[in-house]
Amino acid sequence: MTDNYLSISRSLREVGVTLVAVSKTRTVEEISKMYAAGQRDFGENKVQELTDKAAQLPDDIRWHLIGHLQKNKVKYIADFVHLIHSVDSLALLEEINKRGAAANRVIPCLLQIFIASEPTKFGLSEEEALAILSGNTLKELPHVRIDGLMGMATMTEDAAVISAEFNGLRQLFTQWKQIYFQDAPHFNTLSMGMSSDYELAIAAGSNMVRIGTLLFGPRN
Repeated sequence: MTDNYLSISRSLREVGVTLVAVSKTRTVEEISKMYAAGQRDFGENKVQELTDKAAQLPDDIRWHLIGHLQKNKVKYIADFVHLIHSVDSLALLEEINKRGAAANRVIPCLLQIFIASEPTKFGLSEEEALAILSGNTLKELPHVRIDGLMGMATMTEDAAVISAEFNGLRQLFTQWKQIYFQDAPHFNTLSMGMSSDYELAIAAGSNMVRIGTLLFGPRN
């Protein structure tokens, strides 16, 4: 595990890409080993698993919530989550804002954009995202900060399909940064790419990848 981690993390550092180690279903011991090797950003899909692990592991870990987030679970992570990747509705954003206010902090978020050709994946359509970005919506949510976009490509062997989806999201990121976030240096994260497609994602402009299996090995 550690050799693979060291080689991948080094290659990503060299190109300025942040590695989020996807630790869902992994043990506290496995995460501790990667922490000892220098990793600080870890991603979890489920709130319960994230809070359980956060209670047992060092405080300087930056926890990323990368899975689908239900509104009634936001309160459990609001006071410490580093970045929520999976904002897929205005209602969820409003709940994050409410819980951010209660925790007296601004919670960094990414808008998850639906880019795949699989109906099972979550995400905002381009129109839904624009409805959030345009107008006064974000001004009325002072306890959330939109730091960028996240997307998941179609699960396919066809690299051309994956690259086209990633390139499309990169174009939206560039366009929306110019229109809505020109004076906002925090809007700087494009989270695309997992174990199977992270190299294609980086080629398309991703600067944050979410990798699990390649680092930890196959799940039991």
